[in-house]
Amino acid sequence: MMAREQHSVLDPGTLGDDSGEPLPRATESRSARLHAELRRRRRWLLPLLVVLLLGQMAAVMITTAVQQTPTIDEPVYVATATVYLHEHSLDYNPEHPPLGKLAIAAGIALADPHFDADYKGDQGQLGRHLLYESGNHPWRLMFWARLPVIVLTLLFGLVVFAFARELVGAARGLVALALYAFSPDVIAHGSLATLDVPEAGFLLTSVWLLWRARRRPLLYVPLAGAALGAAVATKMSALPAVPVLMLLAVVSVWSARRPADRDARLRTLAYGAASAAVLALVTVAVVWASYLAVDPRLRFTPTEPVPAIHGLRGHLVQLLPFPRAFLDGMRIQFGMEDYPWQGFLFGHLYTGSHWYYLPAALLVKTPLGMLALWAAGAVAVVAVRRLRPAAPYLLVPTAVLLASAMDGSRDFGTRYAIFVPMFLAVAAACVPALRWRWAALSTGLLMVFVAVSSLRTFPFYLPYSNEAFGGPSKTYLRLHDSNVDWGQDLGRLADRLRERYAGERIWLVYKGSGVPSYYGIESSDPRKAGKGEVHGLLVVSDTAIDKAQGELAELIDSSRPIDQVGHSITIYRR
Repeated sequence: MMAREQHSVLDPGTLGDDSGEPLPRATESRSARLHAELRRRRRWLLPLLVVLLLGQMAAVMITTAVQQTPTIDEPVYVATATVYLHEHSLDYNPEHPPLGKLAIAAGIALADPHFDADYKGDQGQLGRHLLYESGNHPWRLMFWARLPVIVLTLLFGLVVFAFARELVGAARGLVALALYAFSPDVIAHGSLATLDVPEAGFLLTSVWLLWRARRRPLLYVPLAGAALGAAVATKMSALPAVPVLMLLAVVSVWSARRPADRDARLRTLAYGAASAAVLALVTVAVVWASYLAVDPRLRFTPTEPVPAIHGLRGHLVQLLPFPRAFLDGMRIQFGMEDYPWQGFLFGHLYTGSHWYYLPAALLVKTPLGMLALWAAGAVAVVAVRRLRPAAPYLLVPTAVLLASAMDGSRDFGTRYAIFVPMFLAVAAACVPALRWRWAALSTGLLMVFVAVSSLRTFPFYLPYSNEAFGGPSKTYLRLHDSNVDWGQDLGRLADRLRERYAGERIWLVYKGSGVPSYYGIESSDPRKAGKGEVHGLLVVSDTAIDKAQGELAELIDSSRPIDQVGHSITIYRR
């Protein structure tokens, strides 16, 4: 037996079977070919699954984009992007920096809309004029404006996958990508010509690059600064992430050099501080570049009043090393924060904001399986020793950004926390690493639950809520605004009225930026008529239902609901 085993080891031309007897060379050749074939198939399987996940995401986003009329914010961004193309002017929409709108402008350039340079009006009026009064085709223009954001959303999916793959391997990286690709919030807002998903995606990219800087800081810290600059140049709400990511740059340098003695530690800290400074400088440079790309002379005459901001906030604005248009945009944002906005949460209409609004809204609008995987992923990142170094990169930016968003005064939607499903998708990929017998199986079952829940809401992703809260048809009972009704279903309403209610009198309360008459909806406003005059169909946006008071509330209470359009508009019979 010893001789046979020794012969098997020493002779690479023979392989032993279970009995210890050497296999024939023909059998060995077939076995080698089989193993090679399996390796080739595995090599193709991974990219195929990535393409399938992103392909289904692209399909549902494009379908959603071509079916939805302009949401409340989109005409402003589309008009501003068109002004960038034709006038190279920074005057419109200064409350948001230019980069995200420059991306939208890339799609608008392909649509080549007619632009009336002589039109005078505020940014909202300019958007409606461009879409509905300038001879342009709003459906076509909106699709091309949304397409660059769709492309960016898909690219950020690759970042999610790459980040998770580096932490836990390619197979588990697919868990992160699947969570991202089936996230109703990401799909909903990644299908619109808005700025929330691009900002969050650039932030995630910056954090991923800082994670890679643990191996090559000289290469990846400047790249992380460029991605962070892109986030700040898209939305000012990314600013709280800057000091956090500067600290992460120091952590990455420390991990890359691993100093062993006191002198080495001091040198490493100095090197880390220099890297943090480089990150900040590149961030500032990218913001300036985005403004210079619009107008190299940086001319700026705001088209809306810029409030005077006093106290600590006013001093902080003056200290920021950004163009004047950025600083005035921050003042406008602070002015909006001081405005007494109305919120709606779980049937309660209120003025001001609730600090717990965003966590509560995320609880409603996130698939239940996704919530479970997020929580388990956060635990895994902290509990599993080899994953613990990733905790500051995944959890700290998420916590700081969420705390900053919770402190805001506008309880309008989970889009203000759209970074949460991106960062926590990466964390969720770590769940199978837990030393728990059923971790892998549970992850797979929860993933199936997430996919089914997401696909069931197609193509109505904006009003999605999970099964515990009744699904998308019940979302308006608990939330309002961009959580459910952002003006996206005006076109669907026009189709429904033609198909089922032709010739009936229409009384319409629509909350959105679309123009009902363009879509063939001839209607009157019931709030401008006596209660006794309102007979026929009363059509009300669900956000207006949530905020209804006085005569409108009486009209709704004395009417019978008969239909719902897109889970965002309710039709009543009077």
